Amino acid sequence: MKTFSSGSGRLSRPRSRPNLLACLAALAVLGAGVQAAHAQKYPITPQQRATAQATSQAGIPVSELAPGAPDEYTVRRGDTLWGISGMYLRRPWRWPELWGMNMADIKNPHLIYPGQVLYLDKTDGRARLSTRAGSGSGGTIKLSPRTRYESLAGMALPTLKPSLIEPFLSEPVVVDENTLANAPRIVAGNDNHVLLARGDRAYAIGGAEGELIEQSGPIKQFRVFRNATPLVDPATGEVLGYEAQYLGRAQLQRSQSMESQMQDGKMVTNVVPATIDLISAKEEVRAGDRLLPEPPRQLVSYVPRAPAGPMDGGRIISVYGNAVTFAAQNQVVAINKGLRDGIESGNVLAILKNGEVITDRTNGGKETLKLPNERIGLLMVFRPFEKVSYALVLEISDVPKAGDLLVNP
Repeated sequence: MKTFSSGSGRLSRPRSRPNLLACLAALAVLGAGVQAAHAQKYPITPQQRATAQATSQAGIPVSELAPGAPDEYTVRRGDTLWGISGMYLRRPWRWPELWGMNMADIKNPHLIYPGQVLYLDKTDGRARLSTRAGSGSGGTIKLSPRTRYESLAGMALPTLKPSLIEPFLSEPVVVDENTLANAPRIVAGNDNHVLLARGDRAYAIGGAEGELIEQSGPIKQFRVFRNATPLVDPATGEVLGYEAQYLGRAQLQRSQSMESQMQDGKMVTNVVPATIDLISAKEEVRAGDRLLPEPPRQLVSYVPRAPAGPMDGGRIISVYGNAVTFAAQNQVVAINKGLRDGIESGNVLAILKNGEVITDRTNGGKETLKLPNERIGLLMVFRPFEKVSYALVLEISDVPKAGDLLVNP
């Protein structure tokens, strides 16, 4: 649904105290259609709602506000819920409390749009946030002559910048030991090409589940993977899964078949591989690489929040990328906690630098000491698997690496 506004002259009207969010949503859909659509994409858990309702009654102590929290802030394109939470709260993962400060005006916290103005009230040592000014505000809103045509449906603020995590929703994949071994495989490139890139044609044969056969409907698409690197728990040594290296995407052009012909006076039947075209390539593809079906695109809620229970024994397993040892801010890491441990998309964990073991010679002896663990950052889970998850490093004060500890924030 689209919005239109136009004018032929300068207009003004007395400023009322409307619910700005409701006004924007009404303009978008002349009702609550967009709100319902976004609420479905970004669900609110009962626990988050209960926390927000409690905060909406009393606000939060002013001491919980971040240093320099602005009295007034206009939401801009490119903002994220995480960024705004960090602007107002010392601990950004306490996002439901930010919503609770503004619950009367914002029924669904995911429906915050560029152009809204947030007002901070610090009365009686308690902080409250709203999208409307206090009772002392007045004046008029002036509209210049213009015509605007745009959709509000896609303007709601994301929790994180989508560009940071979208590639990882389809690229890396954690599989069991036999998944890639039993998957269809590329056997050759067209014209004897050894290394294949985007636009090249290749040939593949089916795996354990059968031949590669065209079906009615959309063209069948695959993701191309290589290797299955074990992800090992640094503490227990358990193999938690196998990380497959993403190479690109391919689509099926012609089915696998059988062909019989005379050879040396005998009728010989040979397999004719399926024909595939590479439609994207992050790295060069070659014979032996494996094909997995393209999964349906998913809409996932990334609501920053602490895990429901304690995350004892959490550790960073690896930093995503070839031969990468240390993690930077906005980089993706694999951790040794997954669905079986109660991890969900949006869970925030604190990163602790594992204190070094040293030998103390300051007192004439050689006593072994372990230095304290130091908190050096935060990460947020965005793609959990059964025993392992991918997480985005949100904040760091030192350089995280594989083996560093993870605890509740």
